[in-house]
Amino acid sequence: MRVLLTGAAGFIGLHVRRTLTDAGHEVVALDALLESVHGPDPVPPEGIVRADIRDPDALDPLLRGIDVVVHLAAAIPPGSSAGGGTGSSTSVQGPPGLPRQNNGSGSNTGAMRAVRPDGPNVQRAPMFAAHNDFGTAVLLAAMERAGTRRLVLASSVSVYGEGRYRGLRSGPFFPGVRRRADLDRGMFDHRAPRSGEILTWEPVGEDAPLRPRTGYAASKAAQENYAMAWGAATGAGVTVLRYHHVYGDPMHENAALSAHSGVAAQFRAELAAGRAPYVFEDGGQVRDFVHVRDIAAATAAVVARPLSGFVPLNIASGHPITLWEVASIMSRARGGPNPVVSGQYRITDARHIVADPQRARRTVDFTAAVAPAQGLAEYAATAATGVRP
Repeated sequence: MRVLLTGAAGFIGLHVRRTLTDAGHEVVALDALLESVHGPDPVPPEGIVRADIRDPDALDPLLRGIDVVVHLAAAIPPGSSAGGGTGSSTSVQGPPGLPRQNNGSGSNTGAMRAVRPDGPNVQRAPMFAAHNDFGTAVLLAAMERAGTRRLVLASSVSVYGEGRYRGLRSGPFFPGVRRRADLDRGMFDHRAPRSGEILTWEPVGEDAPLRPRTGYAASKAAQENYAMAWGAATGAGVTVLRYHHVYGDPMHENAALSAHSGVAAQFRAELAAGRAPYVFEDGGQVRDFVHVRDIAAATAAVVARPLSGFVPLNIASGHPITLWEVASIMSRARGGPNPVVSGQYRITDARHIVADPQRARRTVDFTAAVAPAQGLAEYAATAATGVRP
């Protein structure tokens, strides 16, 4: 199959390119090599065309004879992984005298501090719209001109916003942003609006409402909507891959900045510097961490199995894990200090967000091969600048 791969020089893109090539596909690879993603003066890896998806004149010749487009190209927030970051943040002093949570680990000093997304994160919204949304619209128009009728779109767990919850006798609930007063008191869990009982998280299916909380997440949801409209108008097949928290080592020595971002990369950097991993809230936040090799395998599985209509798929490991467990696994593997649970929070962070991966298993026979307990330990044990051969 002839595949056009956008974002081919990125952290995920390089893995996907190799997996598709190994499967026998002919891959036409392009990347704009944005400085925000690749750093200053990036050099395209061999075989990758430097082109911007917002340039229709560049896209038209590249789309000739293409069977399917795998669209990974995106502007991302600093400090986030491709799967689900919240962007950069800044600390602000919380109310004095509030205790800092330590979950029985590490030592904590000083007053509790609240953390919130900073102003520049809002100011980056035009960049996300310009690259992610406008770029996708230009690409879809070019695909229509070329007669290309299959799209595989990389999206993010961040489009869901908060997760799904249930009480003992009520639910399901899709709660909004938690109250700052509760977070300042160390009350991190969502509660039922009438009874006040603590709600239990449930896996989120692909038909859950999309309620993005950041400019980046909003841009990914907009990409999905443009793709859905394009598919409805043209009769094309659109498969959306909602990647969860991606980790793993890059495949190129000049790796995209996203290869060294995200919470797992931040924990590894702290351990490499001899410091304890620093965990927000009480460490009980539940997430799903999926290895980049599994991300590439899932993407290749979708390319090999065309699906009709608009089909979103959660791409996740299927093994929920708390951030405290992530930090602890990585600390043990590295022989480092115990994690420190800080009690800090970001007001827009989800408490728990865990995917239901069953649709991907049923439709394209994808099951992640790397469990977080194994993959995160191996990831922590390697050098922070490790490059996968």
